[in-house]
Amino acid sequence: MLEQAEQRSLNKKAGIASVGVAGILVLAKLWAFAATGSLAIAASAADSALDLLVSATAFMAILYAARPPDADHAFGHSSAEDLAALAQAVAIAVAGIAIGLAAVNRVTSGAATGLRAEGAGLVVMGLSVVLTLALVLFQRRVARRTGNRIVAADSLHYLGDLIPNLGAIVSLIAARYFGLVIVDTLVAILAAALMIVGALRIGKQAIDSLMDRKAPDSVEEIIVGLTREHPGVRDFHDLKTRMAGSQVFIVLHIELDGDQTLREAHDVGADLRRRIIAACPNADVTVHKDVWEPDSAPSRIPRSQKSTSPHR
Repeated sequence: MLEQAEQRSLNKKAGIASVGVAGILVLAKLWAFAATGSLAIAASAADSALDLLVSATAFMAILYAARPPDADHAFGHSSAEDLAALAQAVAIAVAGIAIGLAAVNRVTSGAATGLRAEGAGLVVMGLSVVLTLALVLFQRRVARRTGNRIVAADSLHYLGDLIPNLGAIVSLIAARYFGLVIVDTLVAILAAALMIVGALRIGKQAIDSLMDRKAPDSVEEIIVGLTREHPGVRDFHDLKTRMAGSQVFIVLHIELDGDQTLREAHDVGADLRRRIIAACPNADVTVHKDVWEPDSAPSRIPRSQKSTSPHR
């Protein structure tokens, strides 16, 4: 797994790539509109301008989230990722609904598709597809490696743009050579559905983190396994986790032999903390050390109950 510094570097590179691609597409489509007068390309240029605005906002959120903790934000600024991802999810959902409604209206009204593309327009649309596809693949690779929700949401946003661009090309061919003008509408409905489903998924993840939802079970299982096997740890309880952006916060109480020295107890806790961070590099870990007591003590939670549950 990646160290935090490498994760932040990859997230920044993804943000720069997103802003750069959006800027190039805006300029290219404006040139194509001036050359062809195509209103379809003009609409696409406006959409790319929105992409540029969203990507720039997301990049600023990535930079802000990467700032270290300070006096006013003792736990860091990683929740900015969730706020930006939630805003992007709303924007993506609204765009998907708008596309879907337009497609449905086209079907019910029987309006013509109006698809047309000339030489300059096709070149620009081809450039748009290539650049957008490359960006989506890069962003998804970064999102898988870092877990950054802003990058994941931005990737979904550009995927929503990629499908209509490809669909426009396919629709033009279908209409021109096979007379299947309905293909454009079907592609638009498919793209809208994908955007809405993806926006709901990204939005739910962001809301879960903002509401301090616990880390995934797989992460807690790693913590439990490392704690159970760690030398010197007699038992553990009160494992608590929460997510903030791509960062996970972990609080764990371990029970140690009360007859050992303070330094020895500190070394056990510090070593366990290092092992957890090695397994979960983007984690902020706090280990509390308690004195282990026999299970017969009335004030203790039974060992069997504590050991079988990762939370108690």
